[in-house]
Amino acid sequence: MLYDLHELQRAFPTPLAAFTETGSQMFSHPYSPLAYTPMSRPLAAAYELAHRLGKDYEKPAWGLPSTTVRGKQVQITETTVLHKPFCNLVHFEREGVETGRDPVVLLVAPLSGHHATLLRDTVRALLPEHDVYVTDWLDARMVPLAEGSFHLDDYVRYVQGFLRHLGPQTHVISVCQPTVPVLAAISLMASQQDPCLPRSMVMMGGPIDARKSPTQVNRLATTKPYSWFEDNVIHRVPPRYPGAGRRVYPGFLQHMGFVAMNTDRHLRSHYEFYLDLLKGDDDDAQAHRRFYDEYNAVLDMTAEFYLDTIKTVFQEYSLPRGKWKIDGQKVDPGAITNAALLTIEGELDDISGQGQTRAAQHLCSGIPSSRKQHYTAPDCGHYGIFSGRRWRQIICPKIAEFIRQAA
Repeated sequence: MLYDLHELQRAFPTPLAAFTETGSQMFSHPYSPLAYTPMSRPLAAAYELAHRLGKDYEKPAWGLPSTTVRGKQVQITETTVLHKPFCNLVHFEREGVETGRDPVVLLVAPLSGHHATLLRDTVRALLPEHDVYVTDWLDARMVPLAEGSFHLDDYVRYVQGFLRHLGPQTHVISVCQPTVPVLAAISLMASQQDPCLPRSMVMMGGPIDARKSPTQVNRLATTKPYSWFEDNVIHRVPPRYPGAGRRVYPGFLQHMGFVAMNTDRHLRSHYEFYLDLLKGDDDDAQAHRRFYDEYNAVLDMTAEFYLDTIKTVFQEYSLPRGKWKIDGQKVDPGAITNAALLTIEGELDDISGQGQTRAAQHLCSGIPSSRKQHYTAPDCGHYGIFSGRRWRQIICPKIAEFIRQAA
């Protein structure tokens, strides 16, 4: 019912969003005579702010047409090389670059509310020196019920399938939420002596052991019982979508939670955007648009995946306690002996607290200390470890060097 009410409520601002977009253009477009009236700039700014607050945000494009490889600009082609019901494996193919010249990287994107394009800056920085593949998770409301369910254990199986598709020379980078299922996938493959084990694992800002330095996100999951989440945040997809009837944790609820965590910051950001429009500061205004085009574009997660994550990762701590079994087999990170390990945390991370990702260093007891590294990025928040200046100038070069040492 809540999902239906949300759809109904969302329908009302649609004409207003169209009107305000037109109004903004009327008072800002250089060919419009209204753009040269005394009040044109304040009116255009007000209309655009209203438009962006009321519009729908669809999944953004990757927008990575080219990169520079060894001093030469090359074109990028996005290709889906493997399709599964809930995820596509996307390859950023660099035109004219010899296959095998650079390390193959599987970048495992979070399935935690935002689209994989949240890692655009991550991909952009990796492309010059790596052959990059990304897990592009689908919006659960777009997946028909006939495709079945999708649990946390299925996420683990998907990662294993992608690793087997890419082969044993692959290096895995997992960002935030997927650090847990990626570590589980590789642990099981190691226990089975799978020949497609990756060469290295890079784990960034994830809740491998959520007992350490608990954050607001952790506390929410532990202060309410499992039944509360099942009764209050799970809803069925309305009839207008291909996934009609599927039980999901809706993207709009996740977005409300994201905003509620930092309401003052978002209000200040929108006010500063309005001021930038008044001043004609196009660079800062465009940066605001790019951020919120991504931040406001959310997807639904299957109910079973979300609830499994709450229980397994945040309430029972099954991985660090050695209690997680998949298909009857215990998930044992100690079975990993050959893959190198790099864990990365942000000093100011308010999503995954310090020590949560580093816990993999202890769990992966079978990896020699000479093949394990850890880095804590100073003055760096959660998003800063995979996006922005610190990511590009400090963290990405560290990862590139680590991967080459492990190759």
